[in-house]
Amino acid sequence: MFTLRYFYKIIPNLSLIIFTTFFSCSPDDGLSVDDSLFEGITETDPKPDQEPVVISSDEDTGPYTTCNEDGANATRTSNDLPNSANVGTIDDRTCYANYKESVIDSITWGIYNITDNSNNIGTLQPRMERSLPVANPNVGSFVKFTGDFRILEVGDTGSFGSSGSYIAQAKGQHTGGGGSPDPAICLYRAHPIYGTGIDADKQLAFDIYAERILVRGGSGSGREVVLLKRVNKNEITSFELEVGFKVDPRDSSKKIHYCNAIIGGEAFNWNIPEPDRATQSKIRYGAYRVQGGRAQIRWANTTHVRVNK
Repeated sequence: MFTLRYFYKIIPNLSLIIFTTFFSCSPDDGLSVDDSLFEGITETDPKPDQEPVVISSDEDTGPYTTCNEDGANATRTSNDLPNSANVGTIDDRTCYANYKESVIDSITWGIYNITDNSNNIGTLQPRMERSLPVANPNVGSFVKFTGDFRILEVGDTGSFGSSGSYIAQAKGQHTGGGGSPDPAICLYRAHPIYGTGIDADKQLAFDIYAERILVRGGSGSGREVVLLKRVNKNEITSFELEVGFKVDPRDSSKKIHYCNAIIGGEAFNWNIPEPDRATQSKIRYGAYRVQGGRAQIRWANTTHVRVNK
């Protein structure tokens, strides 16, 4: 049984709708939450079979500095590995570390590590992500990403609204203005679950949320945060995300812009609002957003398919 160190009571299978002022200077950088809503509330862990925390062989531990010599990069794409095991184009906006790889049990893992305040290239939230090709908005067009992830650590400020780190996101531009010029549509956000006793300062598991727009270009009060599932630290979890367009079965003259995820074998399907305004679908993955501490995400067995009709 765990008592969450900083946080809130989650009612299983219900959406948590959070209306707040957006925390960062970028519409894609997350939400702020009035944490007084959660004062004095605890949650019991629905996974009593939690294994003792184990340090992974590719995990950073102990004290660290925000910027390091081996994390320096002149541009966002200058320090990828040749023939990377992970698909996509690197977007490295952290001076903490560069992209590396590890091999564990014959699986090659991409290493994505970021720390608070480590974006040495711009003013937005630190990230080390990979971008993937874009699909058009025609019916039948889509992008699909698959992979396995492990979460070792995520950002934590002690406040729900500014804690957690993104492991992947669906993106896509739209007509009519509003929001970022390159807006996020649905971000998959991991929040830390701490142990008790001698493990009270250890992140032992992570709750995965979907941070979804309510309107095109939505941020802050224009998004909802929905609890999806919990995964253990260092647990290999399968991930599939497909974003695209299909005919609306209720009216063949209309279309649906869908964002369907399967995480650890559980499906989380969602239809994006205002599909007629959409001009594209695309996906990014890696590690993004850390407003306190450090985030460490691992990705392996990644694939990407794009179909344009």
